[in-house]
Amino acid sequence: MNRKLVFSMLVVISVVFLFAITAGAGDPVKVNINTASADELAQLKGVGAKYAVKIVEYREKNGPFKSPEDLMNVQGIGTKTFEVNREMISIE
Repeated sequence: MNRKLVFSMLVVISVVFLFAITAGAGDPVKVNINTASADELAQLKGVGAKYAVKIVEYREKNGPFKSPEDLMNVQGIGTKTFEVNREMISIE
């Protein structure tokens, strides 16, 4: 096989591979903690089904969250969980 052809194929494969990697690295998906279902809330890192239900129960009892940081008022949601999800949490 011709070296130029092999080199060209490797370049094309590399470009396609790099594009595929960067295509999935967009903005994080926002989760509105005032309207999200328990299933949607469970997608947050470190939350899971158990704490997602607690978030919904807290919201139903206390009304909408006034700031993303208010999520830490839910028993079991601490600073670490909040910080890991900060970019994903929305209240609007």
